[in-house]
Amino acid sequence: MKKLLVIHTGGTISMSQNETNQVTTNDDNPISQHQDIIQQYAEITELTPFNVPSPHMNTEYVVKLKEIIEQAVSEDIYDGFVITHGTDTLEETAYLLDLTLDISKPVVITGAMRSSNEIGSDGLYNYISAINVATSDQALNMGVMVVFNDEIHTARNVTKTHTSNINTFQSPNHGPLGVLTKNRVQFHHRPFSNQILKHIDVNLNIPLVKAYMGMDSDILNFYSNNHVDGIIIEALGQGNLPPTCLEGLNNCIKNDIPLVLVSRSFNGIVGPIYDYEGGGAELFKKGVIFSNGLNGPKARLKLLVGLSNHLDKEALTKYFDY
Repeated sequence: MKKLLVIHTGGTISMSQNETNQVTTNDDNPISQHQDIIQQYAEITELTPFNVPSPHMNTEYVVKLKEIIEQAVSEDIYDGFVITHGTDTLEETAYLLDLTLDISKPVVITGAMRSSNEIGSDGLYNYISAINVATSDQALNMGVMVVFNDEIHTARNVTKTHTSNINTFQSPNHGPLGVLTKNRVQFHHRPFSNQILKHIDVNLNIPLVKAYMGMDSDILNFYSNNHVDGIIIEALGQGNLPPTCLEGLNNCIKNDIPLVLVSRSFNGIVGPIYDYEGGGAELFKKGVIFSNGLNGPKARLKLLVGLSNHLDKEALTKYFDY
């Protein structure tokens, strides 16, 4: 029987609904009360380094998770790792680990949309599914995976698409990496490998800005004047911005602030296509970096990792090609 290290971090999977239908945090994780079931699938060691709701997660917590996994890998005790996590920022934790963990053993993140005592609670089922994936021989060298609702997703592509539906985690443009059935784990394909950069500087300030019709320069001027370390802009369509915000964008460029463009659209990839004022072709000529299909929060983490590892402008541009 394989050995897994399970790291509990909090979130709905560890919470309960009270008599007024509000979901609250427990001191004792209810998912751990099912040892008679869980230990049938693997030899499980559980660890709870912190217990926080998903909106409370930050890069310092992710660094802690990374350190725990790297230490365990160096000791060569476990065959894989499962992390239970709240769903609001789950995809960000998964992707930041995927960018910075250089290991071949499976790392699987899961959680729940319904708390432990709600009707139709999905926590235990997702947890067992994650254990099954983490113990699969096929899961080696797959990077960090997210397992929900009988589907396996890559950390790069997965995103939360619904506020409450248990089928919330989807991979737009790509679909799942694999699926689970009653008796097997089946992968459809392999993920594209990342350039692994190990350092995370938690002190870097990289805001995320969403473009909108008639967007002014005020927010970009503010960030330019405060000399932030980089900016992610969720642009319109294929990568365009209103001309009314270009003064602020130009000021950021003058201050050597790296600017990375993604689309605010749910599907698709940005590119320097439109050649007009504020169009992607003009922005590309100004030196704005175009990301290859990432959403805003993930592009922010990728820029964080790139800058943490001192990539220059040319290296950052190549880094965002993949």
